Amino acid sequence: MHQRLGALAKTLNSGYGLGSEVVYVDDGSTDATLAIARALAPDGLDVQVVSLSRNFGKEAALMAGLDHARRGAVLFMDGDGQHPPDLVEKLVGHWIDGGFDVVYTAKAHRDNETLLRRFAVHGFYALINWGARQKIPEDAGDFRLLSPRAAAALRQLPERNRFFKGLASWIGFRQIRVDYEPAARAHGMTTFSPGRLVGLSIEGLTSFSVAPLRFASLLGVLLASAAFLFGLSILWETWTTGKSVPGYPSLVVGLMTIGGVQLIMIGIVGEYIGKILSELKARPIYFVAEHSVKRIEAEAAPSVSERTAAE
Repeated sequence: MHQRLGALAKTLNSGYGLGSEVVYVDDGSTDATLAIARALAPDGLDVQVVSLSRNFGKEAALMAGLDHARRGAVLFMDGDGQHPPDLVEKLVGHWIDGGFDVVYTAKAHRDNETLLRRFAVHGFYALINWGARQKIPEDAGDFRLLSPRAAAALRQLPERNRFFKGLASWIGFRQIRVDYEPAARAHGMTTFSPGRLVGLSIEGLTSFSVAPLRFASLLGVLLASAAFLFGLSILWETWTTGKSVPGYPSLVVGLMTIGGVQLIMIGIVGEYIGKILSELKARPIYFVAEHSVKRIEAEAAPSVSERTAAE
């Protein structure tokens, strides 16, 4: 991967006159990732290695890369090889030649995924875009290019609970979609289990959208309407037949339904209260344990190493 990025940097330099750097963010890995990253040479591009003090999650790692990028425009890629470097030149072309500020990629299709996963993804985007002024493109990924002003706009957003896909769409500017087919993982196994994906979806929903609160309100209105109509039907039956409707089964079902819905609503409100508490604490999004820089023009000199408490 690093060799391919070096060759890509040379191509961009000769074709567009662009200087390049790569920022490797090690999000608290427990394998030899950091040692391998430290040994990478600045072949055609500057190399930064940012090692976080622990695993802060994908959103914090993306923010760490954005904070340490020094070249203006920023391109986000995963390190597992599924984001093809061969596509980067096309993204850069849309930025420089087409004048687009955000060039995002999306999966061309999901034919290789199960029906349940496709349904879940579609439902997630339908819910998060429900009533939103700025829609998040369905199937859009983190593999995207931001122009210097788009990257600067994203840095200005102060929230701690971040949803990168949503924020990159929310900032606006001219945006264009590029479809691609992800490559097979070059190495390693994904750590995103179904449970973790569900948790990430809940984080995205509650960090970026009030759709769950609207859904809870709508559900409350529907239940209240159903209860009102049920009450009218009981009154009508009593008035027309003179027989009272047995109340115990209907009472128990009604109490269980209302109680369950109330617990769901309390849970949804609790998620948002937790987000408010997190924002009020204003803790740093991440801590940097180690930061090293290797520049092309200083290949013969020792690399610059820094250790900081928080950045």
